[in-house]
Amino acid sequence: MPAGSPQFADMPLPPRAGAGLKPEHVDAILAEDYRIGFLEFHAENYMGAGGPAHRALTAVRERFPLSVHGVGLSIGAERGLDPAHLERLARVVERYQPAMVSEHLAWSTHTDHYYNDLLPLPYNRDTLDRIVHHIDQVQTRLKRPILLENPSTYVAFEQSTMSETDFIAEIARHSGCGLLLDVNNVFVSATNHGWKPLSYLRDFPLELVEEIHLAGNAEDTDDEGEPLLIDAHDRPVCDDVWKLYEVVIAQAGPLPTLIEWDNDVPDWPVLRHEAQLADEILARHDASAWLGRRHAAE
Repeated sequence: MPAGSPQFADMPLPPRAGAGLKPEHVDAILAEDYRIGFLEFHAENYMGAGGPAHRALTAVRERFPLSVHGVGLSIGAERGLDPAHLERLARVVERYQPAMVSEHLAWSTHTDHYYNDLLPLPYNRDTLDRIVHHIDQVQTRLKRPILLENPSTYVAFEQSTMSETDFIAEIARHSGCGLLLDVNNVFVSATNHGWKPLSYLRDFPLELVEEIHLAGNAEDTDDEGEPLLIDAHDRPVCDDVWKLYEVVIAQAGPLPTLIEWDNDVPDWPVLRHEAQLADEILARHDASAWLGRRHAAE
């Protein structure tokens, strides 16, 4: 039987800021009067049958809309999806009935090896067909569309024949999936590859975006001394990413926006403050965005 109150069963995520759910924050979230827009959890942390993690998530589910973010499906893997992993994901989704389910445009498995990373892909027709097939398998098993997240990348492939934005748009067109736009990933990849993030956003199919992610990044340098950004998720959102986010919201209208903070996790008030900053931007553009007005007219 699905966990939580039926009031959220068919309710989409609100166009507000949410936060990644961490076990150490559950008591504070449930005890305070402030109600964050939604909470997102990593599916792989809840693939066991029971225990304290599920008890805490069930309590959260009774009060807040949820989204599920997968990090281990390896949707771009050449070997195909792991049926057992997909089945475990399906049980999590059936148990908690989240408003949205998302995964990464990446791979993390090869033959019988699993890598603790989200690895990049060449953007060409073979990869496109493979990913569309895998998304179809996932959506058929889950009985719902999923969202696909743009990656943060550090290398590019000579075998690529499409831009990342065209590749993602084609995946969505052929599979019927929605998109999750990670604005920090855009900024990280743009810095690492030397292209302009606004050009990327201009080409990105914003009309297909159903959720946004924001996170902090770490500054480093490559072997040649050039700037290198790492998608670290271990600090506040930087000013440049906030500016890009406001550009997106001004164009697309308010969208559910997640603050990711997965490493060196701070106390709950710090994460809540980041979410409140996003809510301020969402509120400023609540009735002014071009795409937002178009959606309202429909």
